[in-house]
Amino acid sequence: MIPAIFGCSGPTLTADERAFFKEADPAGYILFGRNCVDPVQLRALTDDLRDLHGRDRLLISIDQEGGRVARLRPPNWAAYPAGEAFDRLFDLAPASAIEAARASAKAMALELSAMGITVDYHPPLDVRQPGAHDVIGDRSLGSNPMQVAAIGRAILDGLTAGGVTGCVKHMPGHGRSMVDTHKEMPTVHASAEELEHDIAPFRSLSSVLIGMTGHLKFPVWDADHPATLSETIIRDVIRGAIGFDGLLLTDDIDMEALDGTIPERSARAHAAGCDIILNCWAKMDHMVSICDVLPTMGELTKERLDRALSATRIADTIPQERDELLAKRDALLATAMGEAAG
Repeated sequence: MIPAIFGCSGPTLTADERAFFKEADPAGYILFGRNCVDPVQLRALTDDLRDLHGRDRLLISIDQEGGRVARLRPPNWAAYPAGEAFDRLFDLAPASAIEAARASAKAMALELSAMGITVDYHPPLDVRQPGAHDVIGDRSLGSNPMQVAAIGRAILDGLTAGGVTGCVKHMPGHGRSMVDTHKEMPTVHASAEELEHDIAPFRSLSSVLIGMTGHLKFPVWDADHPATLSETIIRDVIRGAIGFDGLLLTDDIDMEALDGTIPERSARAHAAGCDIILNCWAKMDHMVSICDVLPTMGELTKERLDRALSATRIADTIPQERDELLAKRDALLATAMGEAAG
């Protein structure tokens, strides 16, 4: 098995993709809007991927946070709010915010499970900072680290209850970024003491099964390499200070924050300590070249992958409970809005 997650180019596998995926045997797949036309098509695609590998518990992943980061959208799928909605509710009623976040996440997971999706890149535990770039912005669960951890825990619990494994991101923290890592490399000029604020939610939830790095430079820890490519940050901060021992994924290796060719980035990230390389854009030459430079998956990574997928399950249909959970969430959010207006 190759320690990489690959994208698919469209709503069905091409003949070339089918042959390549069968031979390469990647750790899993990531889905985007281009892969998601309607529930029947999407479930056929994920069933096809499982059949291709003969693995019922296959890592099939998606970015489904809610708000502007949602690959599944109405009218075929339900609408979910961005993290900021739960942040606002927490200011008024912390217990209600936690319950609303848990209900929303479980509803989301029930929907994803019925689509054959086992991993959601959610929640972001990036602590919001005033004046930072809005690449995180309303996706954040708040500016207080313990609040972010509390809502994040509720989201992870809700996803697990619905049969999906969550993935916290972007370690060791993306909240101070002044630029968008999709376009350029941010450098965070903060002290180690200040960065304790950023890593606190990740430390509180260090037992999570999957985490994702961020493509940011933190000179106080490593002046030369961004977190994704830094053996020092992965060893001393993510595995050390945070205490994370789960499956560590890169953020999308295609992002323009990183330099070098795609295979060079992939080899450097793996050598630095990332378990899995995330490659999103389904470009066949990139995927082939990644396979050329990565070793076969090691035993520790395989154990972490198996553990991450152990509680996932694929449902036949979306249950009625999904709608009940959404109604509960909306009632809690509406009550809080009414209290704020009053």
